[in-house]
Amino acid sequence: MIELKQGDKAPDFAGKDQNGNIVRLADYKGKKLVLYFYPKDNTSGCTAEACSLRDSYRALQAAGYAILGVSPDSEKSHVNFVAKYSLPFPLIADTDKSIAQAYGVWAEKKLYGKTYPGIVRTTFRIDENGVIEDVIGKVRTKDHGEQLLSSLS
Repeated sequence: MIELKQGDKAPDFAGKDQNGNIVRLADYKGKKLVLYFYPKDNTSGCTAEACSLRDSYRALQAAGYAILGVSPDSEKSHVNFVAKYSLPFPLIADTDKSIAQAYGVWAEKKLYGKTYPGIVRTTFRIDENGVIEDVIGKVRTKDHGEQLLSSLS
Protein backbone atom coordinates (compact mmCIF):
# COMPACT_ATOMS: atom_id res chain seq x y z
CA MET A 1 0.00 0.00 0.00
CA ILE A 2 1.25 3.47 -0.93
CA GLU A 3 1.55 5.77 2.06
CA LEU A 4 1.33 9.42 1.06
CA LYS A 5 2.30 12.06 3.59
CA GLN A 6 2.55 15.79 4.03
CA GLY A 7 4.99 17.28 1.49
CA ASP A 8 4.49 14.52 -1.11
CA LYS A 9 3.36 15.39 -4.62
CA ALA A 10 -0.30 14.42 -5.00
CA PRO A 11 -0.74 11.68 -7.64
CA ASP A 12 -2.37 12.93 -10.82
CA PHE A 13 -5.73 11.41 -11.68
CA ALA A 14 -8.63 11.64 -14.10
CA GLY A 15 -12.13 10.35 -13.44
CA LYS A 16 -15.75 11.05 -14.30
CA ASP A 17 -17.95 12.99 -11.93
CA GLN A 18 -21.68 12.44 -11.41
CA ASN A 19 -22.44 14.42 -14.59
CA GLY A 20 -20.02 12.49 -16.80
CA ASN A 21 -17.45 15.30 -16.82
CA ILE A 22 -13.79 14.29 -16.74
CA VAL A 23 -12.17 15.76 -13.62
CA ARG A 24 -8.39 15.86 -13.23
CA LEU A 25 -6.08 16.97 -10.46
CA ALA A 26 -4.59 19.32 -13.07
CA ASP A 27 -7.96 21.15 -13.18
CA TYR A 28 -7.13 22.41 -9.68
CA LYS A 29 -3.65 23.77 -10.46
CA GLY A 30 -3.39 27.14 -8.77
CA LYS A 31 -6.22 26.22 -6.36
CA LYS A 32 -6.36 24.42 -3.04
CA LEU A 33 -8.28 21.16 -2.90
CA VAL A 34 -9.89 18.96 -0.28
CA LEU A 35 -9.85 15.48 -1.83
CA TYR A 36 -11.81 13.04 0.29
CA PHE A 37 -12.21 9.31 -0.19
CA TYR A 38 -15.21 7.52 1.26
CA PRO A 39 -16.49 3.93 0.97
CA LYS A 40 -20.09 4.13 -0.25
CA ASP A 41 -22.92 6.52 -1.13
CA ASN A 42 -25.99 6.55 1.12
CA THR A 43 -24.42 4.76 4.09
CA SER A 44 -24.70 6.40 7.50
CA GLY A 45 -21.04 7.40 7.95
CA CYS A 46 -20.54 8.51 4.36
CA THR A 47 -23.77 10.52 4.39
CA ALA A 48 -22.78 12.22 7.67
CA GLU A 49 -19.37 13.07 6.22
CA ALA A 50 -20.76 14.45 2.95
CA CYS A 51 -23.38 16.53 4.77
CA SER A 52 -20.76 17.90 7.17
CA LEU A 53 -18.63 18.96 4.19
CA ARG A 54 -21.73 20.44 2.53
CA ASP A 55 -22.49 22.44 5.66
CA SER A 56 -18.89 23.73 5.83
CA TYR A 57 -18.63 24.28 2.08
CA ARG A 58 -18.79 28.10 2.15
CA ALA A 59 -16.24 28.36 4.97
CA LEU A 60 -13.88 26.01 3.15
CA GLN A 61 -14.36 28.00 -0.06
CA ALA A 62 -13.63 31.20 1.87
CA ALA A 63 -10.39 29.56 3.03
CA GLY A 64 -9.58 28.95 -0.66
CA TYR A 65 -10.49 25.26 -0.96
CA ALA A 66 -12.51 23.36 -3.53
CA ILE A 67 -13.95 19.98 -2.46
CA LEU A 68 -13.92 16.76 -4.45
CA GLY A 69 -15.23 13.40 -3.22
CA VAL A 70 -14.14 9.99 -4.52
CA SER A 71 -15.71 6.57 -4.03
CA PRO A 72 -16.03 3.37 -6.07
CA ASP A 73 -19.74 4.04 -6.66
CA SER A 74 -21.12 4.59 -10.17
CA GLU A 75 -21.95 7.94 -11.74
CA LYS A 76 -25.66 7.07 -11.39
CA SER A 77 -25.25 6.41 -7.67
CA HIS A 78 -23.44 9.74 -7.30
CA VAL A 79 -26.21 11.59 -9.18
CA ASN A 80 -28.75 10.31 -6.67
CA PHE A 81 -26.50 10.96 -3.65
CA VAL A 82 -25.75 14.55 -4.75
CA ALA A 83 -29.44 15.26 -5.42
CA LYS A 84 -30.72 13.65 -2.22
CA TYR A 85 -28.38 15.66 0.04
CA SER A 86 -27.91 18.82 -2.09
CA LEU A 87 -24.15 18.38 -2.26
CA PRO A 88 -22.51 21.45 -3.86
CA PHE A 89 -19.31 19.65 -4.92
CA PRO A 90 -18.51 16.95 -7.49
CA LEU A 91 -18.14 13.25 -6.71
CA ILE A 92 -15.86 11.08 -8.83
CA ALA A 93 -16.94 7.56 -9.78
CA ASP A 94 -13.72 5.58 -9.22
CA THR A 95 -15.27 2.27 -10.28
CA ASP A 96 -11.91 0.73 -11.25
CA LYS A 97 -10.38 1.97 -7.94
CA SER A 98 -7.39 3.44 -9.80
CA ILE A 99 -7.54 6.79 -7.99
CA ALA A 100 -7.98 5.11 -4.59
CA GLN A 101 -5.02 2.85 -5.35
CA ALA A 102 -2.84 5.79 -6.45
CA TYR A 103 -3.59 7.51 -3.13
CA GLY A 104 -3.06 4.34 -1.11
CA VAL A 105 -6.58 4.23 0.31
CA TRP A 106 -7.73 0.96 -1.32
CA ALA A 107 -6.66 -1.61 1.24
CA GLU A 108 -7.60 -4.65 3.30
CA LYS A 109 -10.16 -3.84 5.96
CA LYS A 110 -11.59 -5.91 8.79
CA LEU A 111 -15.16 -6.02 10.03
CA TYR A 112 -16.59 -8.59 12.41
CA GLY A 113 -13.53 -10.81 11.91
CA LYS A 114 -13.79 -10.80 8.11
CA THR A 115 -11.16 -9.27 5.85
CA TYR A 116 -12.16 -7.57 2.61
CA PRO A 117 -10.77 -4.92 0.24
CA GLY A 118 -12.24 -1.43 0.48
CA ILE A 119 -11.73 2.29 0.81
CA VAL A 120 -9.97 3.46 3.96
CA ARG A 121 -11.77 6.75 4.69
CA THR A 122 -9.08 9.42 4.20
CA THR A 123 -8.95 13.11 3.31
CA PHE A 124 -6.08 14.91 1.61
CA ARG A 125 -5.59 18.68 1.67
CA ILE A 126 -3.65 19.62 -1.46
CA ASP A 127 -2.08 23.04 -2.08
CA GLU A 128 -2.05 25.16 -5.24
CA ASN A 129 1.06 23.38 -6.52
CA GLY A 130 -0.31 19.86 -6.14
CA VAL A 131 1.60 19.15 -2.92
CA ILE A 132 -0.13 17.38 -0.03
CA GLU A 133 -0.53 19.79 2.90
CA ASP A 134 -2.19 17.32 5.25
CA VAL A 135 -3.52 13.76 5.40
CA ILE A 136 -6.45 13.10 7.70
CA GLY A 137 -6.78 9.40 8.38
CA LYS A 138 -8.92 9.60 11.50
CA VAL A 139 -11.92 11.25 9.89
CA ARG A 140 -14.71 12.36 12.22
CA THR A 141 -17.64 11.78 9.86
CA LYS A 142 -20.25 13.84 11.74
CA ASP A 143 -18.09 16.96 11.92
CA HIS A 144 -15.52 16.47 9.19
CA GLY A 145 -16.03 19.99 7.86
CA GLU A 146 -15.18 21.44 11.28
CA GLN A 147 -12.26 19.01 11.57
CA LEU A 148 -10.86 20.36 8.30
CA LEU A 149 -11.44 23.99 9.21
CA SER A 150 -9.71 23.57 12.59
CA SER A 151 -6.74 21.90 10.88
CA LEU A 152 -6.20 25.06 8.82
CA SER A 153 -5.24 27.17 11.85
